[in-house]
Amino acid sequence: ELQDIYELTSRDLALVGLNDVAYVRAIKSDDGAVAWAIHAADGTPIAVVDDRDTAFAAIIQNDMEPLSAH
Repeated sequence: ELQDIYELTSRDLALVGLNDVAYVRAIKSDDGAVAWAIHAADGTPIAVVDDRDTAFAAIIQNDMEPLSAH
């Protein structure tokens, strides 16, 4: 059943793209180096990798669309 977009709850909106999109952002690792965090669309942490290209490749390999978060 289709739901009118104006009737979406904040929870509904948070779930949009949950299985289709992952976000990548730079973080500082424990040793002070730059690492790249991968998060689900709802903000749930998925993984931390050493470089941005690896983060994007991991997301694509899992049939998701990578997006950069600032």
